[in-house]
Amino acid sequence: MAVVKEDVYPKKILEYMEGYLVSKTLFAACELGVFDLLQDSQRPLATAEVAQALDSSEDGMDRLLSACAGLELLTTQPSTDGQVLYSNTEMSSMFLTKSSPRSLYHSIDYNSNTMYLCWHYLTNAVREGKNQYERAFGVSSKDLFEAMYRSDEEMVKFMQLMNSIWNICGRDVVMAFDLSPFKSVYDLGGCSGALARHCVQIYPDCNVTIFDLPKVVHMSREHFPSDDRIHFHEGDFFKDSLPEADLYILARILHDWTDERNVELLTKIHQSCSPGGGVLLVEALLSEDNTGPLTAQLYSLNMLVQTEGRERKGSEYAALLTKAGFTTVHIHKTGKVYDAVLALM
Repeated sequence: MAVVKEDVYPKKILEYMEGYLVSKTLFAACELGVFDLLQDSQRPLATAEVAQALDSSEDGMDRLLSACAGLELLTTQPSTDGQVLYSNTEMSSMFLTKSSPRSLYHSIDYNSNTMYLCWHYLTNAVREGKNQYERAFGVSSKDLFEAMYRSDEEMVKFMQLMNSIWNICGRDVVMAFDLSPFKSVYDLGGCSGALARHCVQIYPDCNVTIFDLPKVVHMSREHFPSDDRIHFHEGDFFKDSLPEADLYILARILHDWTDERNVELLTKIHQSCSPGGGVLLVEALLSEDNTGPLTAQLYSLNMLVQTEGRERKGSEYAALLTKAGFTTVHIHKTGKVYDAVLALM
């Protein structure tokens, strides 16, 4: 029997146990507008100034700012009268302020106010093997996207999440393969077109159409900037016919669904695809030996609490694509969160 040393300190376990403290500190600072205020002030601010501007208690704000400095989200410097002055780090200015083109603010908002509530019921999800929308929000998840888009506000929040993700990761996945031979592209479930914008910027000769639910298309036109090079097609890709195209993009789509639903959709794409065409999958790929990446493993748990699907290995996506009729499958690991899989006829 293994002997437990009394002087062993469980540093990693303690970090995991209290990891939510870090997330909620970040969430609260963003929600309160700390990083936006410091960015707009154009000078370091003391706790009292931040608290007054954000209608917060000075004691509470002092603790929050101190924690953010400890997390290296803020920098500190002493003032002439002995106070501590706070400023954004370069990273915080780039990713945590609403005005930045690379802002993750909306992704953080969705994590805090939607995903975090679902994760409260992770134990139930593991026991039952199904998502937790009913417990978290009191809505049926019989129709997955009716649950996810349970209000206009929640739909816009999800679309903003997707925008912030592709602002960070979109260029890498679109450039993972040379997509210039594909002139007509349909981005299935492409929301407001954040990934499509990367496509038309990198491949100016391509014509990209977003295929998404009517209410998503309406919200896109109402709440997000338009691009003359990107078109919209209203429809349900499971129920409606797909127009012919050279390339179909499924970015963070297949991880929502079961293998059976995915083969159904991929077969439909194969039947609609132009000769010589293909499909580009964008997903967080699990390693073949189940050792990681940790982010993809945690995302797979998130798929359990939020959807009907899971994250998969490259070989598992290859098997689905082959079953649907595609003959050649290429896998490209970007080294970041999302990877790319290109399957050809």
